[in-house]
Amino acid sequence: QVQLVESGGGLVQAGGSLRLSCAASGDIFSINTMGWYRQAPGKQRELVADITNGGSTNFADFVKGRFTISRDNGKNTVYLQMDSLRPEDTAVYYCYADVLRLGPTKRMAQYGYWGQGTQVTVSS
Repeated sequence: QVQLVESGGGLVQAGGSLRLSCAASGDIFSINTMGWYRQAPGKQRELVADITNGGSTNFADFVKGRFTISRDNGKNTVYLQMDSLRPEDTAVYYCYADVLRLGPTKRMAQYGYWGQGTQVTVSS
């Protein structure tokens, strides 16, 4: 079993900052990509940013220049620093991890895991 536990969401005024954290634990051999997605009411879940275990990053256009993603491979933790927040950033933010672990067939395989989500609300 693998668990992703997120923290750091909350209420902030427009222009403010928040830092999200997501720690993965459990039966993990290694983690390739970790990232953050978000889902606003009535909208589909969308990628915000992700980062490989080598440190390569990818950002959605709507957060470029405002958000930063980083990770601590030793702690299996990914962070999302969100600056210059806007009301349209309001959403539930979900952590994602692409985990390499021993599967039910006793072979190593990649499995995707999601966190439970953390609410980010930006007031105008």
